Amino acid sequence: MTKVPASTLAVIAAGGAIGACARYGATLLWPTGATAFPWTTFAINITGSALLGVVLVLIIERATVHPLVRPFVGTGIIGGYTTFSTYAVDAQRLIGNGHALTALVYLTATLLTALAAVWAAAALTRAALGRKDHA
Repeated sequence: MTKVPASTLAVIAAGGAIGACARYGATLLWPTGATAFPWTTFAINITGSALLGVVLVLIIERATVHPLVRPFVGTGIIGGYTTFSTYAVDAQRLIGNGHALTALVYLTATLLTALAAVWAAAALTRAALGRKDHA
């Protein structure tokens, strides 16, 4: 087992706290009823996936940054902001309330849209940076 440096764990924890607070704020601003489609969790996971696409292009492909930036932003902030555990609980709640079809749509739409969001955001970021490189 690889030992993770304390500094890495600290920045992940700090970033996670920031991301979790942002997610909590979103749930306060946009609450979802027990039997409604969980739009807030859906939006959080899609925007988080898109942000991850942008950040990974910027950090991995384009910039030389401090080694702690990637775990702070990617694993910490974005990992704390996105919530695939709540995604599963939301689906379970929908099924328990007799909305199995809505749960299936939610599970499928979240997965496909999150993957599309990370891909599209990364592609758009590369394209935008490519134009700047050639300007």
